[in-house]
Amino acid sequence: MNRWLRILKHRWLDEGDARRALGNAALGRLRDRVAASESTHSGEIRVCVEAGLPLSYLWRDATARERAVTQFGKLRVWDTEHNNGVLIYLLLAERRIEIVADRGLSRHVGAAQWQAVAHGMSSAFRDGRFEDGLISAIDAVTASLQEHFPLAPGETNPNELPDTPVLR
Repeated sequence: MNRWLRILKHRWLDEGDARRALGNAALGRLRDRVAASESTHSGEIRVCVEAGLPLSYLWRDATARERAVTQFGKLRVWDTEHNNGVLIYLLLAERRIEIVADRGLSRHVGAAQWQAVAHGMSSAFRDGRFEDGLISAIDAVTASLQEHFPLAPGETNPNELPDTPVLR
């Protein structure tokens, strides 16, 4: 895509567009889904929905993946006891989803598997069903965390990160 068209597309959208794509009820359901997930394993899941990339990213032709990795750090997803935090990042302007897993989970689940999960949700995003796509992502991440970081009987997850999705 032409750089100027991409810049226009991204700058046209703002946090209000993210809020319209996922209303308060949907944000509550996503928060509840993350909380329910985290009660079944020791991992932490964060969801970040961004309307468009900042101008500095657009100017240097940065990818959604680069922004997701930056948000992974800013939201402190890397800062969990077992290094098993996961960021689910949705970029509305490009209808792209990126899944960034910390090194504890990355030892077990490769980037190709996360890309397959993201690719599988592309039809939901094309149709504007952002909540459905994000729920699918949460469920896929949950399955991986349950497999590799299950809670022992009687153990609880201390909830190291907020469950509420971040809108930017």
